Amino acid sequence: MNLLALLFSPIREFFKKGDMILLGLCLAASTFGLGLIFSATQYLGETRWMRFVLVQFIAILLGIIVYMLLTFVDFQLFVEKRWKLLLVFNVFFILLLLTPLGEDYDSGNLNWLVISRIIPKFPMDVQPNEIVKISFILLLALQIVKIQDRELDISSIPSIIQIGGHTIFMLGLIAAVCGDFGMCVIYMMIFVSMAWASGVKLRWFLLVGGGLVLAVVILWLFFLPETRWWTDYRVMRFRVVLDHNLDVRGKGWHQTRSTLAIGSGKLFGQGYCQGIQTQSLSSDALPARHTDFIYAVCGEELGLVGCMALLMLLSAIVLRCIWVGRHASSPFNAYVCMGMAGMLLSQITFNVGMCLYVLPVMGLTLPFISYGGSSIITLFAAMGIVSSVKARPMPSWLRDRSQV
Repeated sequence: MNLLALLFSPIREFFKKGDMILLGLCLAASTFGLGLIFSATQYLGETRWMRFVLVQFIAILLGIIVYMLLTFVDFQLFVEKRWKLLLVFNVFFILLLLTPLGEDYDSGNLNWLVISRIIPKFPMDVQPNEIVKISFILLLALQIVKIQDRELDISSIPSIIQIGGHTIFMLGLIAAVCGDFGMCVIYMMIFVSMAWASGVKLRWFLLVGGGLVLAVVILWLFFLPETRWWTDYRVMRFRVVLDHNLDVRGKGWHQTRSTLAIGSGKLFGQGYCQGIQTQSLSSDALPARHTDFIYAVCGEELGLVGCMALLMLLSAIVLRCIWVGRHASSPFNAYVCMGMAGMLLSQITFNVGMCLYVLPVMGLTLPFISYGGSSIITLFAAMGIVSSVKARPMPSWLRDRSQV
């Protein structure tokens, strides 16, 4: 009897202190995604679709366990004591991609560690960029708090150099090792959301953002057309967004098929598991339908109604992260929650924009929806950290003042 009580005590404690609303939203979104993955892989045949669905289902179950475990961790205390270890982990984990374990799968981005090369029949690959996003958020939050603890202005030049230098270092490492500029954009948006939440003045965003836009415009108009870069696949991804008739059968093919699929779904869709492109065996059908372009599957089979339901569900997760951050017990926890919200919001925006052909293809999946074992576990881990913030509420005297 005592043994059973010992086993179930942490579970009772989790249901008492953990963020059950956030967990429910994550489960609803991942179940929605699992249903879309089931439909999007039917054309592959029973053997293959079962593997995709099973891997995703197992990843969701593991994600739930990770969510529960991380709820009990005091991450502020952990990061304060182990920040050097986290920094080394970030660098080492990404550099592992340069070993024989690294694989790009002909995508142009060296993003995956093929664990099955050392552990036979291991069911999923690991994406270091996905996992390092979490430790990057934790380290950046600690860095901001340390600056504020020294009573330095977060908008001062030395402060901006510190937090900006950390971010630029990570962007440079990812760009050099992986060549994944889409992931670099997500890390940049995480930095923007956390810097904004910490009180960095608007002038810095206008100055840096305006400078980047100006530099891109000058390169686009005066330099790139005269170089071989004008036809580089990265530049072509932007050019086809500005001119949908350019390279329709090449770099614009994925998004052309995506917009056709979404448009054909109209209001209520063609029916679950009945989408013409989703279920087609033709090579001209919707590509990457269970990963990058799963939103197009939703549009084709479930229509505008299904797409709006999906976006409302994902938006609720983002808003829940912000709500928890607003009621956090410390600035560190608040910044962590805002970083998680920024990560989700930016990835949702860029993935949906890519599918609607208003943003370039960046190789970014839709959180909780797209297929990916390491991605889904990482997302549940990130939300588990938000749950740990919820489990450590603001002291009553501070809570009373915050409501004034």
